[in-house]
Amino acid sequence: MNLDQAHTQSGAPQCVQSQAEARLRGGWLILARMLWLVVLTLSVGLFISSIPFIFADAHVVCSAADCSNNSSLTAIQAHELQDLGLSLDFYAYLGVAWSIFLECIYITVGVVIFWRRSNDWMALLGSLSLVTFGAIFRGFNPEPSLSLVLYILSLVMAFFGNCCIGLFFYLFPSGHFAPRWVFWIALAWVLYWAVKNLIMGMITTNSGPDFVIFLGLLLSMVATQVYRYRRVSTFEQRRQTKWVVFGLSLALLGFLSLMTVASVIQLPIIPDLIGGSLLYLFLSLIPLSIGVAILRSRLWDIDIIIKRALIYGALTACVVALYVLVVVGLGALLQASGNLLISLLATGLIAVLFQPLRERLQQVVNRLLYGERDDPYKVISRLGSRLEAALAPETVLPTIVETVAQALKLPYVAIALKEGSELLTTASYGELREKPLSLSLTYQSEQIGELILSPRGPAEPFSATDRQLLNDLVRQAGIAAHAIRLTTNLQLLTSDLQQSRTQLVMAREEERRRLRRDLHDGLGPALATITLQAEAARDAIATEPDQAVFLLESLVKQAQTAISDIRRLVYDLRPPALDDLGLIAAVRAQIMHYEHTGLHVTLDAPSHQPELSAAVEVAAYRIIQEALTNVMRHAGPCSCLIQLDYDDALNLTISDDGLGLPAAPSLGIGIRSMRERAAELGGFCSVEKMPLGGTRVIVALPLGTKQQE
Repeated sequence: MNLDQAHTQSGAPQCVQSQAEARLRGGWLILARMLWLVVLTLSVGLFISSIPFIFADAHVVCSAADCSNNSSLTAIQAHELQDLGLSLDFYAYLGVAWSIFLECIYITVGVVIFWRRSNDWMALLGSLSLVTFGAIFRGFNPEPSLSLVLYILSLVMAFFGNCCIGLFFYLFPSGHFAPRWVFWIALAWVLYWAVKNLIMGMITTNSGPDFVIFLGLLLSMVATQVYRYRRVSTFEQRRQTKWVVFGLSLALLGFLSLMTVASVIQLPIIPDLIGGSLLYLFLSLIPLSIGVAILRSRLWDIDIIIKRALIYGALTACVVALYVLVVVGLGALLQASGNLLISLLATGLIAVLFQPLRERLQQVVNRLLYGERDDPYKVISRLGSRLEAALAPETVLPTIVETVAQALKLPYVAIALKEGSELLTTASYGELREKPLSLSLTYQSEQIGELILSPRGPAEPFSATDRQLLNDLVRQAGIAAHAIRLTTNLQLLTSDLQQSRTQLVMAREEERRRLRRDLHDGLGPALATITLQAEAARDAIATEPDQAVFLLESLVKQAQTAISDIRRLVYDLRPPALDDLGLIAAVRAQIMHYEHTGLHVTLDAPSHQPELSAAVEVAAYRIIQEALTNVMRHAGPCSCLIQLDYDDALNLTISDDGLGLPAAPSLGIGIRSMRERAAELGGFCSVEKMPLGGTRVIVALPLGTKQQE
């Protein structure tokens, strides 16, 4: 199971420490920094002082029958070393070189953490653990008779360093014990080293029971971190610490495996040399895993100040290893030691390989920190490939932000598109932490949106190389965003068109249904009645002429009624006055119907009328009719003014000085009908109450010509 996914629904309490709680301020901060500087000085001084003792101890050969509890070479191993053409000096130099290598790694990572986050007490504890562990891991324990000060200093530093290491892994990353009973394990760890270092005066673990206790406490650190990872830590903490957990677990596994084998079996010299080298490599995983966590997850907010240390630290290690390999290898091959020619050959080889090696290391570190920033063609090619695979328009913008974030290792990338005068985030990837950089997305000099990017860290702005690549990406993203916007608008227009077509079909069918009902229920029965009466009159002419005359007179009246119904149906479809008189004259004729009603209506219209489409004429005429009807019903005795003019639209204003709208007007059928007629043609209709009393209806209908029909 993936640890990131395990127990996410667990009910365990979340022991998360806020940033404010983790900060040291004022006198405590000054005291902590002074303590760190003192510890660093003592640690480095102790390590330098231990080098001669380490070199001397490497020359000691164990002559006892059982050397399993002794780190010295056995007599058999010493003879095997001589058989290989290697001296005890070589063995001693190799041990010192590995010690210096490991010390440099621990000190470098610890100093970088202190440099950038010495006000964070958890980071400070981690830094102290690293700078002290490099000085005590060899178990340097000089005789009191040689140097009492050095003896006491080594014991105190061993106790302090071991306590810091244990507390760091019991508290990391939140600074709290989780679960709470881990406090008692941490206390047992401190008491174990207090007894061992300060009371017994011992640094190394030699006896069997002692080793079992030490092993149990080490495994408790791993168990605590795994428990935190699975049950306590938040997603962000798990993302930060998974490399540390991995490095610690692998280092302890390798360390315990090698120690167990060495304590059980007396290894030949070559496996012993390989095992010793592997031991240093396993121990180096602890600071390196913290370094990877810093680079990949921005642990403790440390940015890439460690970049140069990684490059030149790795470069130095490679140069030293290459030099030693060439000198020792050629010396053993030629049976020569201290030959000047061999040194010159090694120096020349290093000079030839130095620059290519540095460039390669630079590329590796840059890729770790910045992603594929230095290979813009690859980034753009990857973006193009992913866009080709993103067939659905809604997946294009999310694909762009995800590709940019992953390729450049950015915590947050988003695209915001313009909607009117506002920018709306359309796609995003990651979590916004720092103040973002906004780059304009343009197409043919028109801004269509922005590409929003969060920097990799708080003190890590975008470099000139980043800007150059981002400018190239912005151009590609602008084209894609423009295409997406066009596609989206086209989809909306297509949807609106389909909706309009549906409404037209529904309106047409509704009109047909009304005509069918009127013809079937009204005109149909009337014509059937006329037919029956005509047949009855025909039969009565010869025998009952008076009855036939009566039937024919009734027949005439019914025919006239049917004609009136037909005219009404035709009038509802289109008022005949529009065809006979035109819009303005038809309105004037309509106004004449109100002369004897007490309503005084005035028409203000231009003398010349452009050719209008039938739909516009009917809508304007019906709206004027409905407005005048509303004035008659609700305004009371008053006067009404109809204003009509033309520009890009037919503009109507019908105003009266009557009672006006009520305080809470209800939307009646008449007002709804006027608005629907205007909306059908793409216009608008508003009804408002005038400040001095009365009501005003404002209508605008887009002009349509007969040719457009």
